[in-house]
This record gives sequence, C-alpha cells and structure tokens, in this order.
Amino acid sequence: MILIYTPQSTTRLQYICKFIFEEMLGITYSFTFDEVNFAKNNGYKINYSHKDFKNSFQIKPHGLLFQNGVKPQEIICSKENDHAIFFKTDSNNFSFDIFSATFYLLSRYEEYLPHEKDMYSRYAHTNSLAYKSDFLKLPLVNIWINKFAQILKVRFSSFKFQVSIFDFQPSYDIDIAWSYKEKGILRNIGGFLKSPTLLRFRTLFGKRNDPYDCYNFLDELHKGHNLNPYYFFLVAKENGIYDKNILPNNEAMQLLIKKHVEKYNIGIHPSWRSNDAVEIIKEEKTVLEKISNKSILSSRQHYIKFNLPEGYERLIDIGIKNDYSMGYGSVNGFRASTASSFYWYDLANEKITDLRIHPFCFMDANSHYEQMQTAEESYEELMQYYLVCKKYGGTLITIFHNNFLGTAKEFEGWAAMYKKFITQLQ
Repeated sequence: MILIYTPQSTTRLQYICKFIFEEMLGITYSFTFDEVNFAKNNGYKINYSHKDFKNSFQIKPHGLLFQNGVKPQEIICSKENDHAIFFKTDSNNFSFDIFSATFYLLSRYEEYLPHEKDMYSRYAHTNSLAYKSDFLKLPLVNIWINKFAQILKVRFSSFKFQVSIFDFQPSYDIDIAWSYKEKGILRNIGGFLKSPTLLRFRTLFGKRNDPYDCYNFLDELHKGHNLNPYYFFLVAKENGIYDKNILPNNEAMQLLIKKHVEKYNIGIHPSWRSNDAVEIIKEEKTVLEKISNKSILSSRQHYIKFNLPEGYERLIDIGIKNDYSMGYGSVNGFRASTASSFYWYDLANEKITDLRIHPFCFMDANSHYEQMQTAEESYEELMQYYLVCKKYGGTLITIFHNNFLGTAKEFEGWAAMYKKFITQLQ
C-alpha cells in the first residue's frame, strides 16, 4: 500500500493514480489530506504537493491535475536518460510531474485544443507533442513508469511491484473482403474497364484464388503460433468513395463473418458515413450482431477517422466497451505514447469512462501509402516496435488488411514479410 498526500483529490488525479499504480504496477494506494498523520506514517508514502515532509518521496505537482477544462499548456521538453520529459520540477526525488505528464498524453489533451485537421478531417499527427519532440516512435509512458518503479524500489528497499508482461495482439481490418468475387456484374465490368486483366475472369470462374483472399493463410499462422487475433468487419449498407466493402446482405460475406466468429474475436469497423450520424453506426453494429449472433463490444474506426470527444461519445452511446482506433492513419507510432490499454478520460465532462482504449502502433497502410516503405523496410520498423514493447512490457497491436496479405501484385512481399515477423516473435 502506498499512501499519497495531496492537498486535494480530483478526478484527474484519481484516474492517473489508478492507471499507474493499480493497472501498471499492481500496487494498492490511498489518498490522505491529513498532514499530521502523513508525517507520522512509516510506510511507503508519496508527497504530491509543494509542502516538505521528511521520509517521503516527493513529486511536485505541475498543476494540470488540479485544473478543470482545457486550456493551452506551456510545455518544454528536455531529455533525461536519453528520453523526453516535460512538466519538469525542482524535486530532488523525481525530476518531473509524471502524474500530470502521463495524464496529458493519455487523455489526448492536445487534441481538444485548436488544431489543423488533415485531408480526412482527422487530428494530424504533425500537431502532436510526440511528433514535434521526436518521441512518437516510443511508448514513453511505459518507459517513464518503468523508471519510476525502479526509483521507488531504490528509495523503499522492500518495495515490490508487478512486472508487465509483453503481449502481441494481431488485428485485421476487412475493408474489402475480395478483390473480384462477390462484387456483382456491374462493379466487375466497371473494374475491368478501369484496369483490364484476365486475372479477374480467371478468379470469377474459379480458376484462381481471389487476390485478397488470405483467410486460410492467416488461419495457419494463428494456429501454428498460438495467436488470438481480432478481426474488424466493415459492413456499410451502402458503398461510397471510402466504403467499398462487400455489402452485408451478401451470403458469402455473411458466411465469412460466421466462420471467423467461430474461431476469433470480431468487432465493428464503423463506416466512413457513420461519422455523420450515430444512427448509422448503431445500425451497422446491429447488422453485424445479427450476422454473427454475438454481442459486438469492440470497434476500430475505418480510416482511423474520429475526433475527440465526439467519436468516443458515439461509441459509448451504442454500447462499445473496447476501441482499437488509438493510433494515426497517416504515420506509425504511439499516438497516446503508450503500449498499454487504458480507460478513456472524458475531458469535456471531467469523468472516467468505462470505454477501454487499446492503442496500436503499426498499420500496413501507413507504411505503404503514407511512409512509402517497401515490405522489407516496414519489417525493420515493425521489429523496432516489437523490441521496445517487449523491453517495457507493453502490448504490441498491429493492423493488417486482408488485401495486403493476399496475392495481389501491388502488395507483393507483404504476406512473406508478415510471416517472417510472426516467426521472429516466438
């Protein structure tokens, strides 16, 4: 048990202490406002104030956790042990306010401040502190907490904490289940006129496997390496410029979903159109539940399109409990600077929600389309995320699309790269 002295207990402070101590370190804690009893206590104790107490570990508060609302913060990043820190203080015990800094990153505080959108009307990664201060490629929060625990261990010799264990969570977005199959006559004729190829006809007449069909390949990988993946299905009822899925009333599409729900976790991949109205995403969730005969509690946004707080509010409204959208749709890296899941803190209403956020750090589409990498270059980047997540006990969540892992010529090398990566994890 750690006793924490604070001049006031706020929802922000409760939230971040629960995350750091209970969820990350497996330690119970309690708050006290009683200076006399805190001074007399001989156990593990942290002084989160500017007051002086003997025999306590002091973290001087920056002030963010005692504020309400969102306002611009003056942030100056510096380096300590080769890693970025901010909200620096003059405490002799710990050089910066880890509570406030962690809260700033997890709450995505900066995304509530005025900012420019990218071409898809999303929060642009170039706005972020992580990008500007060159720590986007690191799970900085995990690194901080690991260092924090080690320093507490030095200060309190009998102090014990849990060591987070590395985990790998593969996930897949099924945007377009097949390249040629199940698209109907008109879509195939239109596709042929745009890009004439005999492969289309050979596929449609059963002479070749569909270029986007990688499902047996993935089944073998999962079984051979004891993996438990997540599949997110796009089930928009209408096609559009960004929603090009096989429609959910298609029998083959329904069968594909049913086969996967028998073996794996599945979730909803809300369509582009669903950003316009909660009714659309609610309808899509109902459609997927009817096809799968399963309650759908997980989601990941198509094109990673969401803005705070509205995007997460919609998910809560329709009963989603786990979201896997916390990452950028423009560059790989750690959007919330962590490789661990956390509950979303609703800054607009200053409350802790029960929506669990599962951040990803790598997506094939980012590597291929945005970062212009080859499959081999992406492998090297992916291995760096694996090594840093493993070192600090994080969860590595990757996103791959079925079209990348099939036999389509434009994605040649990606299936082999992915298989090579999975083999390296063992």
